Amino acid sequence: MALFFIFGGITSLNDVLIPKLKELFTLNYAQAMLVQSAFFAAYLVVSVPGAALVKKIGYMRGAVVGLLTMMAGCLLFIPASASATFGVFLLALFVLASGITIVQVVANPLISLLGPARTTHSRLTFAQAFNSLGTTIFPYVGSILILGGLATVSAAELSGDALTEYRVAGTQAVVKAYLGLAVALALVAVVVWLRRNRLPVEAPDESSILSSFSLLKQTRFGFGAACIFLYVGAEVAIGSLIVSYLMQPDVLGLAEQDAGKLIPLYWGGALVGRFIGSAVLRLVSPGLVLAAVACGAITLIAFSANMTGQAAGYSLLAVGLMNAIMFPTIFSLACEGLGKRAAEGSGLICVAIVGGAVIPPLTGQLADSTGSLAFALLVPALCYAIIAAYGVLLRRPAAGPTLAAAT
Repeated sequence: MALFFIFGGITSLNDVLIPKLKELFTLNYAQAMLVQSAFFAAYLVVSVPGAALVKKIGYMRGAVVGLLTMMAGCLLFIPASASATFGVFLLALFVLASGITIVQVVANPLISLLGPARTTHSRLTFAQAFNSLGTTIFPYVGSILILGGLATVSAAELSGDALTEYRVAGTQAVVKAYLGLAVALALVAVVVWLRRNRLPVEAPDESSILSSFSLLKQTRFGFGAACIFLYVGAEVAIGSLIVSYLMQPDVLGLAEQDAGKLIPLYWGGALVGRFIGSAVLRLVSPGLVLAAVACGAITLIAFSANMTGQAAGYSLLAVGLMNAIMFPTIFSLACEGLGKRAAEGSGLICVAIVGGAVIPPLTGQLADSTGSLAFALLVPALCYAIIAAYGVLLRRPAAGPTLAAAT
């Protein structure tokens, strides 16, 4: 539960970091979304090697490696600030996300394994609620620590040494926030290391981790991996644009920091929805629930895009409630029947999280080309439409061994 809380919270800090770096480095929306591209590209690069590592050294030791890598990423914000270079910030985010990838490869199947097969969907959704708790708390604190300040001047008005000094000063708040996270991650790594022998390390099988790609030939798993790609991309795209969206005069017209403080409503909706969803999923077909919430997300996006004022702002924030059960439900639906190939399946699912590196820049490019953030919401709406189709297709449970059979 602690691991879910940590990697969820740190991931959501990107929503606060994007408007800060956008202003400091005078970026357009597509360029600012490179923050998410650098972060989520790690899932493409690290997921399969991370799964191989976990397969070799076990879940608990794998979690320690992930936590220490996250700590290294946080410490890289120091040279990033000193150089006042956007590219170095992207490198730091990539390293940070590499650690999160390894932790996530561990966390999802671990929660699935620790209980009976019949409650896998519910248990994973409950664990994801702690992920949402992190995504609710971190952005609010981050908006106070990172956003605001230096408001009397703009980077667009400066050049040369004055611009460099402004960027260094503006990123000091970012550095302090991530240094605090580095200390916390070190402490958690120590705690996990002391408990590294709580779970037995099974001898790894001799099959190549690359053979896990054969899982994509299974329609259920392959379509599920594609839906993870689309879901993460849609969720991250909306979260990344929320501050800018709420700052628009025809929406809420808020100042940057005030808009940032509303980000927890988006992620908090997912928190509430996951606690509710963990109960609902015990009673209703997970596929049908997935289809229903995906259609709900499309409805809210369409309503927001065609409204103004508070109706437009709060209806977009409410999409977080619809997102609540999507990741754990898609994950468990896709992985039903994998048995001892659970770690391989988790690694491939984590590769699909690279959607967070692809969908947000596409959304940003559409916003830049049309001059309309509301119209750009069409991209995540299309993602949710495909997810709804997956839910309808998998409204009945899979036959055969379940993910929990890996025990």
